Amino acid sequence: MTVLVTGGAGFLGINLVRSLLRQGAAVVTLDLAPFDYPERPRIREVRGDIRDPHAVRAAMEGVDCVVHAAAALPLYRKEDIYSTDVDGTKTVLAAARETGITRVVHVSSTAVYGIPDHHPIHEEDRLEGVGPYGEAKILAEQVCTSYRSGRMCVPILRPKSFVGPERLGVFALLYEWAADGRGFPVIGRGNNRYQLLDVEDLCRSIHSALTLPAEAANDTFNIGAAEFATIREDFQAVLDYAGHGKRVVGLPAGPVVFALRVLERLGASPLYQWVYETAGKDSEVSVAKARDRLGFTPRYSNRDALLRNFRWYLDNRESFQSAHGISHRSPWKQGVFRYAKLFF
Repeated sequence: MTVLVTGGAGFLGINLVRSLLRQGAAVVTLDLAPFDYPERPRIREVRGDIRDPHAVRAAMEGVDCVVHAAAALPLYRKEDIYSTDVDGTKTVLAAARETGITRVVHVSSTAVYGIPDHHPIHEEDRLEGVGPYGEAKILAEQVCTSYRSGRMCVPILRPKSFVGPERLGVFALLYEWAADGRGFPVIGRGNNRYQLLDVEDLCRSIHSALTLPAEAANDTFNIGAAEFATIREDFQAVLDYAGHGKRVVGLPAGPVVFALRVLERLGASPLYQWVYETAGKDSEVSVAKARDRLGFTPRYSNRDALLRNFRWYLDNRESFQSAHGISHRSPWKQGVFRYAKLFF
């Protein structure tokens, strides 16, 4: 089969491209950014914006199915988040229907659950987005479900925060501090269980959503690690691997969250509301539905995923040490945290 991956030059995109190529699929990518990976000769690359109907239709030429992974992340401007995540999803689905494509897998986020009051969270639980990103993801899902009629199969996957080789973004904070021999602060005591996900396991769930019969796949699924400990234990594994004898340091949740709210408004923090409001609390989604319907069996624990990514970070640190951006492929600017690092 030939698969179009929107957002193909991003962190999830490149991991998914590699996974699909290993499965024997032909791959087309659509992204504003260049596909600057060694696999470039093996794919068809289309440079364009998912908000541009002409670029989207051109990318869909000869395509059998689509994985819609392109999104504007929380550090983007509000208007860009809404136009990309909502209007872009409308453009992708409309073009798929016009060109006769019958399956589009939409990569959403567990950010649609907001700040839950119970765990684990099930797919039928209340949706309440926090900030423009969470709100836009809910609206994009509504667009997807409106296309689940006739011949269209539109699986929606809600992954937990996923890591693995080439993931930077907010996780670059942990990796830089660990590599530099610093302790790492967490909100609260760090005894909360916080589920993550390895990007390879996410790619395997996407492949199932692409290939299983519609009666199994045409639904909404949580995707997350099956094995995870407390945030203190999982982050400590990274500090231990770094070998400097440093520890995870718990900070009082109330004052820290208040300070982060102020710093976010001042543009002095790389953390956005959904991250700091949930980081000190339990965070777990049920993956039972994905297990039963998609055959989802995660191979990696939180610890495995974090260490796989950290080893890649150490091997490639020199190539991006001076670069910053707002995507998962770039380290985010640390703002005031760069000075706080001196105290750990």
